[in-house]
Amino acid sequence: MKILVTGASGFIGGRFARFALEQGLDVRVNGRRSEAVEHLQRRGAQFIPGDLGDAELARRLCMGVDAVVHCAGAVSQWGRRQDFIQANVQVTENVVEACLKEHVQRLVHLSSPSIYFDGRSHLNIKEEQIPRRFYNHYGASKYLAEQKVFGAAEFGLEVLALRPRMVTGAGDMAIFPRLLQLQRKRRLAIIGNGLNRVDFTSVHNLNQALLSALQVGPAALGKAYNISNGAPLPIWDVINYVLRRMQLPTVTRYRSFGLAYGAALLNEGACSLWPGRPRPTLSRLGTQVLNKSFTLDISRARHHLGYEPSVSLWAALDEFCGWWQASQPMLED
Repeated sequence: MKILVTGASGFIGGRFARFALEQGLDVRVNGRRSEAVEHLQRRGAQFIPGDLGDAELARRLCMGVDAVVHCAGAVSQWGRRQDFIQANVQVTENVVEACLKEHVQRLVHLSSPSIYFDGRSHLNIKEEQIPRRFYNHYGASKYLAEQKVFGAAEFGLEVLALRPRMVTGAGDMAIFPRLLQLQRKRRLAIIGNGLNRVDFTSVHNLNQALLSALQVGPAALGKAYNISNGAPLPIWDVINYVLRRMQLPTVTRYRSFGLAYGAALLNEGACSLWPGRPRPTLSRLGTQVLNKSFTLDISRARHHLGYEPSVSLWAALDEFCGWWQASQPMLED
């Protein structure tokens, strides 16, 4: 099978492209940073640079491939609506149209469970529990992108979407680096009582889910799938485990949710007025993620994809910490 992996210069796309090569697949990759895909080229991947906002480039990328794993997109909780629409919706539309024009058989789309988030605690969320209104531009754009993907099914494209929760492992730049930075400055505090439970996903388990999505039969098509390790844990236990592995003090201070949320609101206001609109150190969404329980029901993935998480979160955290210590030596001084 010959596949295209978009977003291969990022964490998830890059890790899956490497995994696919190890499984013997013929892999073509696209990404924003050529230096980040050099290791994939050395392993035999074909790299075609360029911006997926260019519809003609998207079509050229899809020429001669059997399937596309679409991981490219903006992953952030801070930014302008038009930027998320461009990066997540319009780019996905270009990929979908390219798949149809080039007669690609299957498109596996990497979505996000952020579409469910509404600032409140939720346990065992099912794929159908889409809110009436989306909490932010990121969640709204990811759902709109999904609709572009599912809309192509009526034209014969085989489509699936995966919604993995908090993916971590070697290469993860989204979850723990900012928390480590904050704790080095002694600016982290447990928000609320610290007992809120959340899901994480080992990148190894996500790789298996993506591979299954490329291989499963017709009964699995046309659906979205929650993906996680299936073993929710108190988020502050996880954070403190990483801090101990990184030889940093654990978080023992407590702060009320109201106080943290108010401080985040002021921080966001200052950043929105600052030239360039820098990302706030702590956002209102960040305080809610650190304070609310948020877990997924993965029974659909178990049933239709044969998905069984095999790598524990602790193994994924150890992998992240080893990679971070090796790649960021200056932070250990």
